Amino acid sequence: MNSSSAIPRYLVPFDPKRLTHQFTDVLVIGGGLAGLRAMLEIDASLSGVLVTKDSLSQSNSSYAQGGIASVSKPEDRFEFHVQDTMLAGGELCNLETVQNVIEQAPNRIQELIAWGTRFDEDAGNLKLGREGGHSHNRIIHAMGDATGREIIRAMIETVRHLEHVEVLEQTFTIDLLGDGERCFGALIAPEFGPKRLVWAKQTILCAGGAGQLYRESTNPLVATGDGQAMAYRAGAELSDMEFMQFHPTVLYIAGSGRSLITEAVRGEGAHLIDRNGVRFMEQYDERGELAPRDVVSQAIVSQMQATEHPCVYLDLSHLDPEFVRNRFPNIRRKCGEFGLDIATDKIPVRPGAHYMIGGLTVDQQGQTSLRGLWAAGEVTCSGLHGANRLASNSLLEGLVYGANAGRRASNAALEQSDNFTALPLVNKAKPGNHSALDIADIRNSLKSLMWRCAGVRRSEKTLAEAAENVAGWARYVLPQQFDSSDGWELQNMLTVASVIIQAARIREESRGVHYRTDFPSTNNQDWIKRISFRQSESYFSPV
Repeated sequence: MNSSSAIPRYLVPFDPKRLTHQFTDVLVIGGGLAGLRAMLEIDASLSGVLVTKDSLSQSNSSYAQGGIASVSKPEDRFEFHVQDTMLAGGELCNLETVQNVIEQAPNRIQELIAWGTRFDEDAGNLKLGREGGHSHNRIIHAMGDATGREIIRAMIETVRHLEHVEVLEQTFTIDLLGDGERCFGALIAPEFGPKRLVWAKQTILCAGGAGQLYRESTNPLVATGDGQAMAYRAGAELSDMEFMQFHPTVLYIAGSGRSLITEAVRGEGAHLIDRNGVRFMEQYDERGELAPRDVVSQAIVSQMQATEHPCVYLDLSHLDPEFVRNRFPNIRRKCGEFGLDIATDKIPVRPGAHYMIGGLTVDQQGQTSLRGLWAAGEVTCSGLHGANRLASNSLLEGLVYGANAGRRASNAALEQSDNFTALPLVNKAKPGNHSALDIADIRNSLKSLMWRCAGVRRSEKTLAEAAENVAGWARYVLPQQFDSSDGWELQNMLTVASVIIQAARIREESRGVHYRTDFPSTNNQDWIKRISFRQSESYFSPV
């Protein structure tokens, strides 16, 4: 897939004379933390529509276990959190972005508490945990290891009380409407009912990540890169797409979904051991189990290869059993389904795709390269994470950028006239282009290919193999005009996979989560720069 001509502008045929039209001031696409937070900034005099392709409870935000990083004690300071983030990010973080996000953290936490979030406390004070790459205890958590679920619960209840907001669940956003320079809304497909054109003065894209591109992933089934793909088709700029973060500790049991084992487990003192019982992390990094995620993931892969074993193990048997079971109730419950007691048994783990660092290029306020389109959360590249996200900075980013994008989009909509109309956009049906495809088979093949060839470790050889296969599938999948979400998701996955592969081939070095076996060293002389894409064009920009 080497030219923009291989990617259709719109995935499905539509004619505005034959579809229902809806007009709103602000359209928010995505029901995770960033989307919910953005919606709370929309002025009550405006109309808002929030669209999510599953239920509001199904997002990467809901599955976040560890917590939110925030400076909360006198012995910790903003500059320490900034330093930790910059160090983990492999010299690709934007300092201004990092400072802006971290300094907003305490106020954003207080907002969540005011909206009903019940964080874990000790004697009236927030409990603070520790995770890899952090120099201080600053991870605020809820329900032990279900922080995301508790935050999203409180946010959903708050948003549902907004009388000026309409929430559309079980509704797939197929494409953004626009002219290549500006976004005017989106084409959506409710699960029950006809497709609809939603025209908006301002649109905020918060559609999440792309972990389902990989066979091993912590992400829910909805994380198929839809936001990055639809924005790319609309002409928006994407950056840092080579940086998919692989979480080092994902439960590895046949028959189990690849459940996340939060970094907080290691923060509380768990050891990583290999099949022979050897605690190996200090062989790779003096910080041991509390090294940043990219370091731990690479160490685990190396140890798996050295011991010729498909996983390593988390060992908590040296910790107080009652503390362990109470601190991690959801992990205890999940492992218990497979006869494992997390307090006494070794927990088999290996890396899995976890967080998409790359995405739509945004400025400090969430403005994308297209007028009228804002973005927040995992769908973006804000410069906060650089080449490797520091643990528990993702929920914080969603809060800060959700608020920023929501406020700016709301202000922009207030300044616009209500006299806006539908554009005469038409996408014609393609005759005779409906060959039967086994969509599930192609999707599984793609996930296996990406895991094998563009996963934790890559090389020109494996990436070239991935590029050839993806281009082959794209030739006969992308021209199709499917009428269901499984087909649209596959087209989005192929589009995003192609960009990831291109970016990974261009960056001929190893940095953060991007490890090239043929270029194992970090090259600061040539690669302190960002790789960006706009359709088939790639270019560089300074960090």
